Amino acid sequence: MSFIEIVLLALALAADAFAVSVCKGLAQKDVEPKHMLICGAYFGGFQALMPIVGFFLGSAFYKLISAVDHWIAFALLAIIGIIMIVSSREEKKENASFKPSSMLPLAVATSIDALAVGISLSLVQADIWAAIAVIGIITFITSAAGVKIGSVFGTKLKSKAEIAGGVLLIGLGVKILLEHLGVFG
Repeated sequence: MSFIEIVLLALALAADAFAVSVCKGLAQKDVEPKHMLICGAYFGGFQALMPIVGFFLGSAFYKLISAVDHWIAFALLAIIGIIMIVSSREEKKENASFKPSSMLPLAVATSIDALAVGISLSLVQADIWAAIAVIGIITFITSAAGVKIGSVFGTKLKSKAEIAGGVLLIGLGVKILLEHLGVFG
């Protein structure tokens, strides 16, 4: 697998994490560098960790993961999206949570596909260490940038930002589900 192929793979894997990071930025009143670093670390870390796990589990696990990864990602993203929409109706607004209890489910949901990619990388005997380094770095950068991008739009959208973020997360979950069910391409 060439370096360009690994970069393209990393960009594709980072897309979901970027979208979720934008949602976190939308819901955050005042984005600080630590918020960007937290999102980058969680999403970049899990996007790098999951291919390692998949790589070492090998192709025997592929059928099990490919059969349910889209359902798990859909359920986690839909639940989190619904929670965001419901909480947007509360009179008193709070900032987005960057606590582990909030970030961990998002990081897992956006990196499940990376587990299957790791299995695929084992089948083509790719250099897993180069691949995970590129995947982790690209996801870290795009996720950190996504928080800032979301905050810029969030300050303009104000009260509707959290609803938009929740709808986006649900839509992302539906997209993942429909792609894996063969409805899209």
